[in-house]
Amino acid sequence: MKLRDLPTFYNASEILTRNAETRGDATALVCDTGSFTFAQMDRKAKQVANALRSFDLRPGEPVALLLLDRPEWVMSFFGVLMAGSVAVSLNTLLVPEDYRAILEDCRPRVLIVDGALCDQLSGVIEELPFAVRVIVVGEVVPAARPPRAVDFAEWIAGASEHFEPELTHREDPCCLNYSSGTTGTPKGIVHAHKDLPISAQLVGVNTLGLTASDRTFAAAKLFFTFATGGNLIFPWFTGASITLFSGSPRNASNILRVIERHRPTVFYSSPTGYAILLAHIERGGHHDLSSLRLCVSAGEALPETIWQRWKQVTGLELIDGIGSTENYHMFICNKPGEVRPGSSGRPIPGYQVRIVDELGQEVKPGNIGTLLVKGETASLYYHRQYQRSRETFVGEWLNTGDKYFADTDGYYWHAGRSDDMLKVGGIWVSPHEVENALLSHPDVLECAVVGATDSSGLVKPKAYVVPREDGMNPAELEAQLVEHVVERLAAYKRARWVRIVSDLPKTATGKVQRFALRRGAEAHG
Repeated sequence: MKLRDLPTFYNASEILTRNAETRGDATALVCDTGSFTFAQMDRKAKQVANALRSFDLRPGEPVALLLLDRPEWVMSFFGVLMAGSVAVSLNTLLVPEDYRAILEDCRPRVLIVDGALCDQLSGVIEELPFAVRVIVVGEVVPAARPPRAVDFAEWIAGASEHFEPELTHREDPCCLNYSSGTTGTPKGIVHAHKDLPISAQLVGVNTLGLTASDRTFAAAKLFFTFATGGNLIFPWFTGASITLFSGSPRNASNILRVIERHRPTVFYSSPTGYAILLAHIERGGHHDLSSLRLCVSAGEALPETIWQRWKQVTGLELIDGIGSTENYHMFICNKPGEVRPGSSGRPIPGYQVRIVDELGQEVKPGNIGTLLVKGETASLYYHRQYQRSRETFVGEWLNTGDKYFADTDGYYWHAGRSDDMLKVGGIWVSPHEVENALLSHPDVLECAVVGATDSSGLVKPKAYVVPREDGMNPAELEAQLVEHVVERLAAYKRARWVRIVSDLPKTATGKVQRFALRRGAEAHG
């Protein structure tokens, strides 16, 4: 599918309404509290759209969603699209100051919030310099209830189940996502109605092979585009059903229980998520994963060691790829049956990629450079960030900020983020390569490598390591890991310092916040 295949006036809510019209009685969504058909979800979304229309919202105005992964998230998202408004999907794990900054940036007139999350908005709503109508989903502690809030169920109860979706242009904005903050301040990324079906066709259908017989499940949450695409837009584009789970993506036992109970065929998680599941299974956790035919990884590079362990334990390939919120979803990916472990795969047809040096010239296979992508699902700008938009969206090309190299067979290999690369003794070192060496040690659960300065002011690799088991002697393990890396990498790449930690700072989507580690990497003598 290409842009020209869509009608000029197109509303992405058609992804739901088409299913309601052609297969309304088919299961659309399952969760621990019940299930919904496509017809039921369509009617609920239309009630949301009518309720929004009663607020006199104009097309293009933002509506913020701060919701756990529950049916109301999906109803609200598609209701916002039907109304021609812009769905602002908010990270559920932020603090009040973060919400204040984001809400002041996008200025929504309506906020739909989960009752369980209201305390995270403490003092925020009252202090905003504009009025916001607050709709609360589910129970809320009275002390945390925002002033003048309305209950979601009551809000839509009297609304009609009939609604004609707004006649939006295919290039009108439909969603606004704030980046997960691996580099610090989140950036607002705008996407158009066209981006959803095009990405669904190129990634969901052409690459992952989703069909109406599938059922998807993502450990990642719906506010993250990896999950919005993989566990909502892609499956519903094909008529498949989805599985929702409102609990923590880091609780391995609960994630595996959901797979056992709801029998998804396709599962999405980050490399960190798969490492957590593996640690649980390898400690003796027994769960039935026989429903799964496909496991997809993204969000950060997937180490080959995790790929091999997952394959050995489950018999399933991990399908790794790279995508970004800026591009809506993946643009390089391994394909089932054609996986090269440790790589991000090959470019997805429909996207073009280049690896360039500091002068913008393409590098030869094997050489590291900056990855650029061109395709029809890229955002055009960061909301209210003119200079950063100019630096990232360069003509037809999107500068991903990732360092990559390609092999002679056309597979692409991640070397790190541009800000993460280390120059040691005048030679570029990929933190990802050092991390892979550390992960091959049986006592390492996860790790991250950043630059730290020695007594001479020179940059050297420093590793932060989370051990697989508690109670290990930190000094002994640190010494073992330094030698472990020395045996596997060139001398200049070795981790000069190893620090054992209980956890790594991460975004809500599971990406390591290396900027936080860099700030804490003290100088070494």
